[in-house]
Order: sequence, then C-alpha cells, then structure tokens
Amino acid sequence: MTRIEPCSAKAFELKKGQFLTVIDPEGQQVGDLVAYNRIDIREYISSGRSIDYASKLFLTKGDLLYSNRSNPMLDIVNDNVGRHDFTLTPCSKDTFRIIYGDDNPLPGCQGNLEKVLEPFGIIPDQIPIAFNIFMNVSVDASSGKIAVLPPMSRAGDKITFEAKMDLLIGLTACSAGQSNNFKFKPIDFEIY
Repeated sequence: MTRIEPCSAKAFELKKGQFLTVIDPEGQQVGDLVAYNRIDIREYISSGRSIDYASKLFLTKGDLLYSNRSNPMLDIVNDNVGRHDFTLTPCSKDTFRIIYGDDNPLPGCQGNLEKVLEPFGIIPDQIPIAFNIFMNVSVDASSGKIAVLPPMSRAGDKITFEAKMDLLIGLTACSAGQSNNFKFKPIDFEIY
C-alpha cells in the first residue's frame, strides 16, 4: 500500500493486466487520476470519449476509460462508491483564484500533477481532464448547472481498475476544499 499525503500527488507505471485499487482511508477525499500510454504519451485518458461511449456521465463498475485515440486504457472492475466525476478539470492556482478568490493559491492537483509527471516528459499542457475518483458533482437536468457536493465515500471505500495497456498514471489527493468537504486527507493505492 502506498500513501499519497494530503494536497500532493504521485506518478507511477501500471502494466497491462495489473490492477490498481484506489482507497479513501478516511472518507470524503477525492483523488484525481490521469493516464498516459507508457509507450507514447501523446495518447492519454479522454473524458469526452469515455462519457460518449458509455452514454452516461457517471462511470462505475463495468465501464471503460478510453484514450483520445479511442483505445481502452482502464476497466473499472470494482467500485463500492459508484459516484465519480469525469467532467471537471484538475484544480489549479487559477481554480483557487477564480472560484475561491485566493490571493496566494495552492498549486492544486494541476500543479501537483505537473511536478510528478515532469520527469516522464509530460508538460503542463498535456494534463487532461482527470477521472476525479470519489468526486460528487450533481447536474441539474433542466438548467445544466452543476454543484460540487461532499464525496459519498466513507473510510475504506475503494475503486479498482484493470490496465488495458501499459500506462503511466498520475494520482493526487485533491487540494480543492469544496471537493473534499473542506478537509484534506490522504489517498492510498495498491497495485497487484
């Protein structure tokens, strides 16, 4: 088991056929996940294609996360929360400045992902919309307005993915207060 400390990130390789389990050890903590083809980092996780092919906004057990080239990257094989977001960008200094009015903002998930992915040749503009594990975003059916609500995850809840190709993964313990019910906690993961 590997721990991602609050408001930080880690990057690691995940080989085809391996399983990645992401655990919320304390409850109500979001983890942003991005994925790249380990052989060609120009191929990366795509929210648009994944949502389009599943014909739904909320992806869970039995759904695939596709790449920008329409190749399966991750298969969600287990999920005891069932509510995650795949529409909102990783939080960033701009997020905190624009939404929260912070004068001296944290780097957020964007900055944390930039830091851990840079050694693998990933530049900031190559960080896509993340699969926001445990993030609870509601969408009003008539107006289309969104609301970020406290995560539904409780201590020990988890989601498991199977890698469908060799991958480079970036994973955070999210830094956005609203996403985490204004408490910052760790995210754990294991590979097997």
